[in-house]
Amino acid sequence: MKEEQIRSTAPETDPYIARLDEFAGEIVSRKKHQFGYPAAQKSRLVDFYKWFIGSGLNLSMADNAGDPFAQHEGILNSLDFEREVIETFGPLYGFDLSNLWGIVTFSGTDGNNHGIYFGARYLENSTGSRPVMYVSDAAHYSGRRLADLQNLELKLIPSDVHGCMIPEELDKAIRPERPALVVYAMGTTFKGGVDDQEALNRVLAKYPDMPVYRHIDAALFGGYLPYTEYRDVLNRKIQPYDSIAISGHKYFGMDDPAGIFLTTKEVLDRQKSFEVSYLNANMPMVNCTRSAISPLKFWWILKHTSRAEFEKMTGEMLNNARWLKERMDEMEYPAWLEPMSNTVYFKRPPQAVFEKYGLAPDYDERLGGDLAHIVVMQHVTRERLRTFLDDLTSACAR
Repeated sequence: MKEEQIRSTAPETDPYIARLDEFAGEIVSRKKHQFGYPAAQKSRLVDFYKWFIGSGLNLSMADNAGDPFAQHEGILNSLDFEREVIETFGPLYGFDLSNLWGIVTFSGTDGNNHGIYFGARYLENSTGSRPVMYVSDAAHYSGRRLADLQNLELKLIPSDVHGCMIPEELDKAIRPERPALVVYAMGTTFKGGVDDQEALNRVLAKYPDMPVYRHIDAALFGGYLPYTEYRDVLNRKIQPYDSIAISGHKYFGMDDPAGIFLTTKEVLDRQKSFEVSYLNANMPMVNCTRSAISPLKFWWILKHTSRAEFEKMTGEMLNNARWLKERMDEMEYPAWLEPMSNTVYFKRPPQAVFEKYGLAPDYDERLGGDLAHIVVMQHVTRERLRTFLDDLTSACAR
């Protein structure tokens, strides 16, 4: 779908339009070179916004305050669409519709917040004991922040050079007298490492009396892995887990932060009941209110994109990532790419290249020190990667 820019219809005399136009122009001109962070800068919502403005919904207030799997009257909402989105995503990750619950979240971090909160309450209500949380030091920083927010004891487990939690280090950290809330990363923030669930589950199996809750942080990879040969790593019928968080503004191309949180009814039923007379309902989620527009955007994308189109989109992303790694190898420029990943990380380039392409920084002595990466999203085309490589070659030759 060709992108279009919808111009403001505000009066030309509006003194604030010039500043807004300058801001919009800057974003639009720079987005094609945003390579360092996992946001899809290729809109799938152009026709959605044409409908949105024409429908009059843009002049209305709707609010998803409530459980999308329960009936709520009085408040204008899009809960029916939210439930359809959850029920569309659930089977992709091995959830049975008869044992599925979830919400559209504000972000991947919001999804992780729900996963950690639901996991902690599930374990505490089942055992009477607060869990210890275990997460890799290469996983998204939200895990550490959320453990602090929820006052959970945190064990930060060292990762290997590929960005994956080290099973032996998890074994050393285990406190078997307490329940374990384990967060697995399916695509770590910088290196794109995927935690080895089978190896880590073998560690946990050594402590059969220790209750375990497994939450998957799959912010980026969770969007596209179901459309690849690697789909089984997120199929909970094959790799058992209790909840998962996925971002909407990454692979799926939402234009503002959003995400999906999925879990089971068994987990939901072990949460503390919050009956709210104001809404005549139980409110299990952390947020009292959620966007009514994000579910409509998700619904639109799902209804206008076939599985074949998702598979084609994903194949192009992963092929372009492999192509970039191969070209950097030919240049003898230190670069790495993990299996299942669309993230190529490499020796940090000269500052001009780093800034032009909005690259993300990191540091790892095991790989020579300063690093950067490119997250090959839908807008990071082969042509744009060739331009990046030309700029890198020229900068290194100076």
